[in-house]
Amino acid sequence: MKIVQIDVFKVDLPYSGGVYLLSGGREYRSFDATIVRISTDNGIEGWGESTPFGTTYIGAHARGVRAGIEEIAPSLLGLDPRRSDRINDAMDSALVAHEHAKTALDVACWDIFGKSVDLPVCELLGGRTDVRMPVISSIYTGDPEDMRRRVAEHREAGYTSHSIKIGDDPALDADRIQASLADRKAGEYFIVDANGGMTPEMALRMLRLLPSGLDFVLEAPCASWRECLSLRRRSNVPMIWDELAVSDSSIVQLIGDDAAEGIGLKISKNGGLTRCRRQRDICIAAGLTISVQETTGSDIAFAAIVQMGQTVPKRLLRCVLESRDMVSLKTADGDFPVVNGHVVAPATPGLGIAPRLQVLGEPVATYR
Repeated sequence: MKIVQIDVFKVDLPYSGGVYLLSGGREYRSFDATIVRISTDNGIEGWGESTPFGTTYIGAHARGVRAGIEEIAPSLLGLDPRRSDRINDAMDSALVAHEHAKTALDVACWDIFGKSVDLPVCELLGGRTDVRMPVISSIYTGDPEDMRRRVAEHREAGYTSHSIKIGDDPALDADRIQASLADRKAGEYFIVDANGGMTPEMALRMLRLLPSGLDFVLEAPCASWRECLSLRRRSNVPMIWDELAVSDSSIVQLIGDDAAEGIGLKISKNGGLTRCRRQRDICIAAGLTISVQETTGSDIAFAAIVQMGQTVPKRLLRCVLESRDMVSLKTADGDFPVVNGHVVAPATPGLGIAPRLQVLGEPVATYR
């Protein structure tokens, strides 16, 4: 089997809530998605997506995805898409770093692999667990009582996991956390996520304002490695790293520094399913908990999240991100119902999705 054509689609994904607010005054109203279709000489097609959160989140942006694919695509033509490590070798030889550009291509190759052997991708990534995976909400920063209301709405919809965004003012953030956790039910899991927007001083002030006994983990409090380690050494709050846990080597260093209890494994940020499979195994070996997420994305990105999440052992899987909940445009169909706040991977071969071609429109680039 050989790759004979790569098509690139550009799709604007409006944020379903109007304006998404992050620490530092960052605002997002829509997300620029890059979706790829890889065609093979025997007629099997694979689909993948990479949707960076925006130019002010991490060192990745949507136009960079498409520019990166332009550099990489010619080197993949003629290769067997089922040889995932060799595909990644070819991508690395064509373009150093820029994992967000490699993600959609890598995911599409896994989709082809699954279809070629009539198996879901999760079976090829190590085999499915019997876990009904809890999906996590994403509660953007705002007035504390409004955040409490939005948590309640997701709770009513069956969500048992919630990601609370903070990172502006220590006193206000402490109020946001208390309000968001005020109605906490037994078994609920809360991540308090600053997206790297705090200094150690801000975070310590905030933590000291909180009453004892609040059950949450702190995600990505500071922007730099040194700052996060400094905070960790002076706090007993469990910590998850996200924006700084982006590669095999960074996760190995995280373990060596005893820097966190878990990671947020975001597929496009970390370079696709091939790399995330390896990083998953490193985390399992070290006993780190894992939340499988994405920066954001549509139905195709969510399918990849679910396929990867379905391979994480129950004791270490905390949640998967329901990225579809964040956008108002449906790009593909698939059997991924969220029932009572949980989802499982379908038995359909590959990713388990059928893209809506009328939504994707015409390719903005084709390589053959």
